[in-house]
Amino acid sequence: MENQVVMDTMWVLIAGFLVFFMNLGFGAVESGFARAKNCVNILSKNFIVFAASSIGFLVIGWGLMFGDGTGFVGLKGLFFLSGADNSPAVGDAYQGVYSAISWTGVPLEAKFFFQLVFCGTAATIVSGAVAERIKYISFIIFTFIMAMFIYPIVGHWIWGGGWLSNLGMFDFAGSTVVHSIGGWAALAGVIVLGPRIGRYENGHIKAIPGHNLSLATIGAFVLWFGWFGFNPGSTMAADPVAISHVAVTTNIAAAAGIMSATFMSWLLMGKPDLGMTLNGCLAGLVAITAPCAFVGIGSSLVIGLIAGTIVVLSVMMFDRLHLDDPVGALSVHLMNGIFGTLCVGLFAQEKICADTGNGLFFGGGFKLLGAQLTGVLSVGAFVFLVSLGFWMLLKVTMGIRVSREEELRGLDIGEHGNEAYAGFQIFTTE
Repeated sequence: MENQVVMDTMWVLIAGFLVFFMNLGFGAVESGFARAKNCVNILSKNFIVFAASSIGFLVIGWGLMFGDGTGFVGLKGLFFLSGADNSPAVGDAYQGVYSAISWTGVPLEAKFFFQLVFCGTAATIVSGAVAERIKYISFIIFTFIMAMFIYPIVGHWIWGGGWLSNLGMFDFAGSTVVHSIGGWAALAGVIVLGPRIGRYENGHIKAIPGHNLSLATIGAFVLWFGWFGFNPGSTMAADPVAISHVAVTTNIAAAAGIMSATFMSWLLMGKPDLGMTLNGCLAGLVAITAPCAFVGIGSSLVIGLIAGTIVVLSVMMFDRLHLDDPVGALSVHLMNGIFGTLCVGLFAQEKICADTGNGLFFGGGFKLLGAQLTGVLSVGAFVFLVSLGFWMLLKVTMGIRVSREEELRGLDIGEHGNEAYAGFQIFTTE
């Protein structure tokens, strides 16, 4: 095996391991933002979601996403990594497959693992938005649906040589493919589920604070760290210039999102809310995910500042619409997934490298922006409507929401028969 291929393969795998580690971050953020009586349920969902995603993506998801087929979906070699390797086009050097004699390019299984952790991320986004009232089994079934059908079909459009990539849409690391897919599916689930008991009473919004902001903060740090695999890893090559540039744009956007969300919440709420600060970080990361390789460092600062502002305003908007999202997943992943995708058209530079990537911005042009907007609208329509249909089907067949009694008592006891803090007295007014 050539040294370059060895280095590229190791980089792809290490980046994939970092993205896998983000599952811990999502579990910590979501459980910290929820009440203690639902902590086991949320941790369990975040643990099992990757197992379900792994099986679903292996069985048919990869084939639908990267198998040869039409512009809409892969059709050949659908099951268990069979068929031609049509994984993300990153140059002729990476189109080969493994044989017993020699290696040509990054091996198929390395690329499969890297794409798998992205699929798992999209699925786990749904968990936080539907937290504290969804049936455990219904969530598991929807996760399989996401990993086997919804995520792969849209992923094929953009990363599998489908019609949106042929149209000229770019999404370097998944503002749309990962984050807005998860966000649209979550929005459909939130609508069908309805809000938590007591969240909106007599037209008023009742705050339901999370039980452990220390845990949520740790989770946000883990996600920030894991994003250095998420975005730089999408180079799928050990290219020092590209990896370095993407790492810097990723970090600057996160930092800017933290600052703008903190001060926006301070301005609108009278205090610098820690939850908004944490989500500001994630908002900046989501927004920079699509354009991170195509924009200058100055542009990443602007993108992060706008993203942090969007997340605060969006949280307030969804509350006024009585769309109950306990962790702010819709505001972080959906709204900023959309914004980040459009940022490719707004801020992309013609050439990015270590010594020329410091300009503020160079607009990508109306044609590119049009392709990005087409992607946003088509993905949104498809994922939302299909997800809505699946949520409704689950609701009328097996039900998706726990009983009122179980919700008030807590899903930990009702769904799992144990507690996250056994032996501690938990006081509640509900």
